[in-house]
Parts: sequence; C-alpha cells; structure tokens
Amino acid sequence: MPVSPDIERSMLNGQELKSQKKREEWVLLGLSLPAIFVIALVVILPVGWLFYLSFVDGHGSFSLEHYQKMVEYKSYARVFIATFKVSALTTLICIVLGYPIAYFLAALPSRWSGIFMLAVLLPFWTSLLVRTYAWLVLLQRKGLLNDLAIQIGLWDSPVKLVHNMTGTLIGMAHIMLPFLVLPLYGAMKKIEPDMMQAASNL
Repeated sequence: MPVSPDIERSMLNGQELKSQKKREEWVLLGLSLPAIFVIALVVILPVGWLFYLSFVDGHGSFSLEHYQKMVEYKSYARVFIATFKVSALTTLICIVLGYPIAYFLAALPSRWSGIFMLAVLLPFWTSLLVRTYAWLVLLQRKGLLNDLAIQIGLWDSPVKLVHNMTGTLIGMAHIMLPFLVLPLYGAMKKIEPDMMQAASNL
C-alpha cells in the first residue's frame, strides 16, 4: 500500500528530529567534557588516592591499621561525632531558614525577587576569611549582638557566642544557606500559580 505524501513527510520530520536530538546530545557531552576532566582531576583522583592510602601502611602493604586506630582511640571518635553533629545541626538550621526564604523569593515578582536574591548571594561575593572575622566582631562579648540583646532585655550580661558550638553553627549556617535556597527557589519558581491555587482547594 503506497504511503501518502503527508505521512512520508511526517516520518521524515520525525527522523530529522531524532537525528537533531542526537547531535545536540553529543554537543552537550562535548561541552561538558572539560568540566568532567577538571572534576576528575581535582576531586575524584585525590579522593580515590586518599581512599587507597587508607588501606596501606607505611611500606605500601595492605593494612587496616588506620581504621583500627579510629576505633581504638577515643579522640578520633570525638572528632567524628562532633563533625556529624555540626553537619546535622547546620543542615537542620538551613532547612528551617532556607525553605521560607526560597518560598518568599519565589512568590515575589521577578523584579523584587532579583533584588532580594542579592542578599542571598552576598556570601558568595565575600571572602571566607572576611566573613569569619565579621562574625567574630559581631558575636564577641562586647560585640553588636551582645549589646543589642542586653539593651532589649534578652539577657543581663554578655554571653559567649564565639569559639563554641553556637558560633560555629551561626557561621556554618551563613555559609551553607545559599546552597539550599538557590535549588529550592529554582524548583518553586517553576511551579505554576494555578497549581498552587488548585492544591490549596484540595
């Protein structure tokens, strides 16, 4: 049975779209190769080398002595516990603060959300050393935060807020918060307002 010209043209168009999509995929792969190479060079290879070194002794022979020390010495356990504790608390603080911020930015018009986004991106434009010293100045015993808290009656005498868990969590949350706000904002911005209204009526 002969194929009509319209069907033949649609088949050709479908084949052209498939071939064009394949070409685009190869182009994207080629463009991403330099980034993949850099990541492999500066991240994957060093981490893999450290992982290998963790299973060998000073003579290059297979050994589990490094992992045995982690179990035997309590100092290693304390470091691991403190690390995971700070990580978990920082993540929790960023979620509690970041979700409302991302929702607020996504609900704003594009003109205003761009202005408020500058405050979220500000940590990326400031040196880590400068941010650390700024928090030390703000959180010290005679710093701005202590003076303000005493004036409004939150506490009567200066409280130690640096060189402890409190200062660490404040600094870590300030550094990591944009990494949570930006993906959430991008995902929320793609949600249509009609879908939000429909969901609120369910």
